Amino acid sequence: MAEIKLKTPLTDQDVEKLEIGDRVLLTGVIYSARDAAHKRLFDLIQAGKELPVEIRGQVVYYVGPAPAKPGKPIGSAGPTTSYRMDAYAPKLMELGLKGMIGKGNRGAGVVEAMKRFKAVYFGATGGAGALLARSIKKAETVAYEDLGPEAIQRMEVEDFPVVVINDTKGNDLYVEGAKKYRR
Repeated sequence: MAEIKLKTPLTDQDVEKLEIGDRVLLTGVIYSARDAAHKRLFDLIQAGKELPVEIRGQVVYYVGPAPAKPGKPIGSAGPTTSYRMDAYAPKLMELGLKGMIGKGNRGAGVVEAMKRFKAVYFGATGGAGALLARSIKKAETVAYEDLGPEAIQRMEVEDFPVVVINDTKGNDLYVEGAKKYRR
């Protein structure tokens, strides 16, 4: 299990070399989006309309951050449960999304889409939102301001710590990790 530094946007080559358990430090731009924002993006895609952000090569963080304290770019920014985005994730991967950050398991359809479209699912540590926020250097709302903390934000991150939970080969850290302790 390596520690790998990656700059966004990500390429097929970036994600194909990742394996479950790899610790990754992301630097560059990532976007926040939760269920309400995903539903709106999905509706735009279904209607054949342009999205408010470029998805190709991007990483989406499933987070609804707390309000920023004075002098800070963002408040506590811990991951939300990812399965709520499972209905929308395959379509976004088809459009070029390369990474998703959240917590918890992903459904079989999402894991299959990661293999097909070369994308990965990163886990961020739940309960460590204040710590994770330290890696977010700048945050600005770029779409769906009416959703409040669930608006899409463009976040500039530096060494944002994540772990590869599902890789492009269909491996699952939660499944493999549990096997080790069953023996």
